[in-house]
Amino acid sequence: MPRDGVKDSDLATRLAVYLVADPEAVRPGRDLLDDVAAAIEGGVTAVQLRGKRLSGYDTWLLARRLRELCRERNVLYFVNDRVDVAIATRADGVHLGMSDVPLGVARELGGAAFVIGASPRELRQAADAGRQGANYVGVGPVFPTSSKADAQPPIGLEGVSAQAAAAGLPSVGIGGITSENAAAVIAAGAAGVAVISAILGADDPRLAAARLVEVVGRAKGARLATPMLGVVANDREN
Repeated sequence: MPRDGVKDSDLATRLAVYLVADPEAVRPGRDLLDDVAAAIEGGVTAVQLRGKRLSGYDTWLLARRLRELCRERNVLYFVNDRVDVAIATRADGVHLGMSDVPLGVARELGGAAFVIGASPRELRQAADAGRQGANYVGVGPVFPTSSKADAQPPIGLEGVSAQAAAAGLPSVGIGGITSENAAAVIAAGAAGVAVISAILGADDPRLAAARLVEVVGRAKGARLATPMLGVVANDREN
């Protein structure tokens, strides 16, 4: 289980609205830490630091500050790619792509309490993620996105359903998600949604986060009330 004591059975709930905190996505004149704090006030349940162009030292420094902010608010905190920084700053876990450190190695380094997220690119990788050591998967991009220069072609809602079912783990949809389309991603089988510009690019990050939290909460409630036909919901809520 993760370092703060959250059980695997609770992980889907803790991943419901997942902010990817990328310094490059912050609007001019604003501060990443301030925006993350506002988003947490709005109700985001998880935060991931993604600093592709930061030096190792700057990544470590920012990771420490974000970790303290998330610890104070009981929000799950992850570091993208950098297993070393995640462990050094006592993050709850790490999120890895298929070209990063192998999941099994990350598990050996982080231990049983370390939460590992994986970004599969195809069904086979989604199906193998749990066996390799992942606790959850990030599936996408669901819709076209400009937040990631090397993003794969969109997988759409059908792709979300297929990868969520194949993984058998809590799944978080990412890529082009907004408060207008988040409900459809949840209905497709995702346990949560991950966003960057929908919050960091908004005029009011707190309000934008609160809207997403409301939309996702309603969609998860509706899905539980009306079981999906032909789609396996793999967020361990049923």
